[in-house]
Amino acid sequence: MRLTEHVYLVGSGWLGFGLSNAMDCHVYLVDGGTQLALIDAGVGLEVDRIVDNILADGLDIKKLKYVLLTHAHADHAGGCRQWKDRFSVQVLASPEAARFVAEGDEAGISLSVAKQGGFYPDDYRFSSCPVDRILHEGDRLTVGNIDFQVYETSGHCQGMLSFLMSADQRTFLVSGDTIFHGGKILLSNVYDCDLQVYVRSLGKLSQLTVGAILPGHFALVLSGGNLHIQKATECLARMALPPNAL
Repeated sequence: MRLTEHVYLVGSGWLGFGLSNAMDCHVYLVDGGTQLALIDAGVGLEVDRIVDNILADGLDIKKLKYVLLTHAHADHAGGCRQWKDRFSVQVLASPEAARFVAEGDEAGISLSVAKQGGFYPDDYRFSSCPVDRILHEGDRLTVGNIDFQVYETSGHCQGMLSFLMSADQRTFLVSGDTIFHGGKILLSNVYDCDLQVYVRSLGKLSQLTVGAILPGHFALVLSGGNLHIQKATECLARMALPPNAL
């Protein structure tokens, strides 16, 4: 599903638009001309549905070079191994996410808790996958002619990254599970969800100039992104919590 000249939504599950497996996060594809990159990999089931969406959008999948991970939860990172095995992509992630993915660490990504909550079937397994590059705050990377800047935005979980990119005369914040349409956030009852870390991450995002917000789930924001971040920070300023996305 083409969003702009250079940005596509190619995967999305039951918390989105039903483009691919029900458990998938939003999977974005960025077309940098000479190179393509996926942002997040989906859960790793029915990857062919995502491939079919890429091809239906007229894109040359032979140009697929990278998978940029926002974090290591299974709906975002479970597909890394398949993308690497099938298309020889390079996987880029934060230090924490890289460790969880490389080791296939189901405890680290709270998979058993998520299964108990009904988000994954009991027989789902998180496949390990080598990570090719570790990303830190302030790092910059390019996908063809598209530039990305990396921001560490933990809180929802350890090792969350957000990516700021400029394309099609607007600024995109790829926010993972940090900020959503309407200023919602995503707190959950897992060991590494930390409210005060989350608050600091939202404060960091509030200092950016953001046109579009591409979150991990739910509705997209294609203009006026700062207004949605402001809704969250205004709640915090009143000593209240922003509404939770789930």
